[in-house]
Amino acid sequence: MRLEDKVAIVTGGGRGIGRAIAKTFFAEGARVVVADLELDSAATVVAEIEAAGGSGLAVKTDVALKSAADQMVEAAIQKYGQVDILVNNAGWDRIEPFLDNTEDIWAKIVSINLMGVINCCRAVLPQMISRKCGKIVNIGSDAGRVGSSGEAVYSATKGGVIAFTKTLAREMARNKINVNCVAPGPTDTDLFAEVAAGNPKIAEALVRSIPFRRLGRPEDIAYAVLFLASDEAGYITGQTLSVNGGLNML
Repeated sequence: MRLEDKVAIVTGGGRGIGRAIAKTFFAEGARVVVADLELDSAATVVAEIEAAGGSGLAVKTDVALKSAADQMVEAAIQKYGQVDILVNNAGWDRIEPFLDNTEDIWAKIVSINLMGVINCCRAVLPQMISRKCGKIVNIGSDAGRVGSSGEAVYSATKGGVIAFTKTLAREMARNKINVNCVAPGPTDTDLFAEVAAGNPKIAEALVRSIPFRRLGRPEDIAYAVLFLASDEAGYITGQTLSVNGGLNML
């Protein structure tokens, strides 16, 4: 198994891409800490993992708060003694023209999508550094590479995640810690359905523009994250891998 005896934290792990990552990690031997703002969702994923013979921990976490990120890591260490892998998956968006956005929407997007990644990395790195090993995979977005109409602030935060990933990878290389980013394209999740609810034609238009003629599936993203979290990617750091069916070829 590719993650045997590893301990992984997956934020936003209660549904969608995060749920797929958590269950893929379990299938590869990891003990998984499922962190989510909705504890019931996280607990459901952990129950599924444990029913299949695995080990997991559900933690209610608001990644926008540094104190909550610290508590999440402390809970993981108390149960398992270490954290080998962090996947910063938690995110939020609202699709609407920039001039229709309000300041509270900007603040929510920035606090979750960018500050959430920063908070969780800061919380987990000291014990990774002390052990001279670790893998961090940040979930960005192709919106952060090429922009996306109706997602100006979201795109800015995801561009920030990509830049943060590169710099952190440079700083952490001396400690044998890999830091990479996976940038999904449009993916068929509950969040996508929510943000596209105001315009049902968005999904249809996207499918027509994707060479593979379908939205991504959460499992498509999970397998890319699995690779970067595994020893097979031991010589890869500071990179952004787009998983988008060819929508953007960068």
